[in-house]
Amino acid sequence: MDNFSLQKPLNMAPTGIATFAKTDLAPDIYNLNADIAILGAPFDLAIQGRTGCRLGPRGIRLGSTRFTYKKGGTYDSERKEFYMDTDKWKVVDCGDADYIPGDLMGTMANLREAVRIIQSQGTMPVVLGGDCAVDFPMLQGMEGVGKFDIIHIDAHLDWTKPLDGQKYFNGSPMRNAASLPYVGRILHLGIRGIGSSGPEDFAEAREHGDGIYSVRDVRKKGIEAILDEFQPADKVVLCFDIDAMDAVYAPATGSPMFGGFNYDDAVDILEAIANHTELVGMVLTEVAPPFDDVGGTTGYLAARLISDMLGFATKAREKKQE
Repeated sequence: MDNFSLQKPLNMAPTGIATFAKTDLAPDIYNLNADIAILGAPFDLAIQGRTGCRLGPRGIRLGSTRFTYKKGGTYDSERKEFYMDTDKWKVVDCGDADYIPGDLMGTMANLREAVRIIQSQGTMPVVLGGDCAVDFPMLQGMEGVGKFDIIHIDAHLDWTKPLDGQKYFNGSPMRNAASLPYVGRILHLGIRGIGSSGPEDFAEAREHGDGIYSVRDVRKKGIEAILDEFQPADKVVLCFDIDAMDAVYAPATGSPMFGGFNYDDAVDILEAIANHTELVGMVLTEVAPPFDDVGGTTGYLAARLISDMLGFATKAREKKQE
């Protein structure tokens, strides 16, 4: 949507509505006519630590206004490629799945159904969290894709057993996801440090067929070798918790962890994923703007990582069609 201007609108970052990457707002979720749809999940009812990631979608969108997609694409001087050509790829922002204060299951149902509606139109959902518990309803909404694996980039395994009978919280989405009949194996990248998952949880994840790699493992072995070893399915959904990144780069999260990935690490991983398999959906979680620096670094980093993944995934599809 163009801003009012007596000249040709420039659509600079501080102007206009702060949709993701200044893309068109698409409030009618039933009629998208788009390749990719952004959907916010402003939700932190299920978090164990410090709250604030209900504001994550706004922080990520604000960070994303520093870049836009355009006709012909945006040039990457390192890779010598143009990405996200709007003549080839239409990205829209659907707003948010509604958050119901105090209603965990109702809020999760809103997200699950919104993702299902988006995916049923052949549009790829990209969800902005929200705490990690939103991974599970997002994955439930992806049932129509058929069988897929999950690539889970996170500091934590998220395979914790129910806490006092409560199975839906931000420490358990991968355990819950493994119970879905259309979810295959899970590749966990960046796992490190102290978390709520114990030795039995790690053992059960491995029994499920999952691959578990720390940041050091990824750097030592290399992401290409790991993907060759794991052999992900033809389709994957990416679940990316921002705390996979080192706390120096991503301080604004519920559980910031040192020893994480830097930006170059993350971009190499995302590019390798796009070149090994087909991305059919993505969710990025745990950005908590109240803890960010004055420049909104974590929100901008999250937006950049999402856009990088979309650029790599769409470029891989373009090359397959050549």
